[in-house]
Amino acid sequence: MNLSQECLSNAYNVTSAFVNSAPKAERKKYGQFFTSRKTAEFMASLFDIDYEKPELRLLDAGAGSGLLSVALVEKLRKSGYNGKITIVCYENDGKILPVLKENLDYLSKGLDVIYEIREDNYLLSQYFSESDLFGDEVEKYDMIVGNPPYLKIGKDVPEARAMAEVCHGAPNLYFLFWAMGIHNLKDGQELVYIIPRSWTSGAYFERFRQYLFKNCVICHIHLFGSRDKVFDGEVVLQETMIIKIKKTSQKPKYVEMSTSETSEFRDVKRYEVGYNTIVAANQFVFLVTNEEEANVLGRINSQTDTLKSDNLKMRTGIIVDFRTKEVLRDSQVDGSYPLIYSHHIRNGRVSWPVGRESEYIVTSRRGFLQENSDYLFVKRFTSKEEKRRLQCGIYLKSDYSQYKYISTQNKINYIKCDTPELAYGLFVILNSSLYDSYYRILNGSTQVNSTEINLMPVPSKEIIRQMGRELIGKELTEQNCNNILERWIK
Repeated sequence: MNLSQECLSNAYNVTSAFVNSAPKAERKKYGQFFTSRKTAEFMASLFDIDYEKPELRLLDAGAGSGLLSVALVEKLRKSGYNGKITIVCYENDGKILPVLKENLDYLSKGLDVIYEIREDNYLLSQYFSESDLFGDEVEKYDMIVGNPPYLKIGKDVPEARAMAEVCHGAPNLYFLFWAMGIHNLKDGQELVYIIPRSWTSGAYFERFRQYLFKNCVICHIHLFGSRDKVFDGEVVLQETMIIKIKKTSQKPKYVEMSTSETSEFRDVKRYEVGYNTIVAANQFVFLVTNEEEANVLGRINSQTDTLKSDNLKMRTGIIVDFRTKEVLRDSQVDGSYPLIYSHHIRNGRVSWPVGRESEYIVTSRRGFLQENSDYLFVKRFTSKEEKRRLQCGIYLKSDYSQYKYISTQNKINYIKCDTPELAYGLFVILNSSLYDSYYRILNGSTQVNSTEINLMPVPSKEIIRQMGRELIGKELTEQNCNNILERWIK
């Protein structure tokens, strides 16, 4: 075993001993998950090294035990970099600090490295701003590596207030660490992080994505086939990914994608995907895993309209039933209106009532009611095991003409339509295999997000009507929707 491998082995053994001794519940409270040795080595391997630089400054914020820093230094020395290496590690967890110091001491003696541990809150340690007003005062680094904490925080906590420019609602610490890392990265240099994939779409991360793509480009994304074993001894609820970005405005032609089933990295598959396929015009990021998915994106991204631009916005149901029990009824009474739930979506239509509780609402409060119109309803939640993520039901006001109003429970999404043809046409789109695949690529979760749906490229409103006319009178099958869609989206 050479000296660099000895340093990494020592760091891994010391880290493992700490992980095994620390209660999981305590670490999860702080969003603390420790990177496996193989993951650390893989992340370090993604950096391009400038051997001409006499000195490299490395940053590891939220360093934990320092395993990522050690793996990166091992990569540098092993590949022949002989210049000066300085590591700055931020860590303010008193329990892990002795482990971090032990690992960096061992590293500095073995591989001629200077290190500094800052027992500070990284996000509050400096002023964050998108402007260049304080640019000369910002500390900059050549390489930034990290496994930031995964923890949702309140919108009013100090970290969120300090970085309000990239926040919308209650943020997650991981993307605040990432944004601050971009702030600290030198122009033309690289950052490699292991993070959840939730940032790739949706309104909560929109400001962050704007900041990211204003300053950086994506170079490499690695996806895991399984959540298990990504972190040593942990099973995390969020799907994770490894990403490499570069601080430049020069977009590469391709993003290098790679996949492996676990963090053992024995079965890594690599492929290139066009940059504009991965990073869409609306700044959603698509995690493509094969050529078939790239083709799906190419077909749909050729469309120039959206539901939002067609004035067909999807919205979320208005009734939170457990908070409004006083207006709910199990059977029809005078003055009651239908309350539509996701379980009323059956075989492509809305079937109401079905004899379950709280299917009626009695209220004069306009905020609890909506016009009885033609609608397309879409379930907000499905399970991982279900064949389709987008599950839709057509609702026609003519079937319930005795009601002036209806209402919708908030686990259902809806699109109001001005004609039955439009409802059928939207069903063709969202019940097709093409759009279901598109949404799965876009969003790895089981929730159907109306913001994301509203920004998906779709045909024009008139074409949607024409597709609807073709479906009327036919069975509401996925295959029939596919056959109609094929004629309009090549």
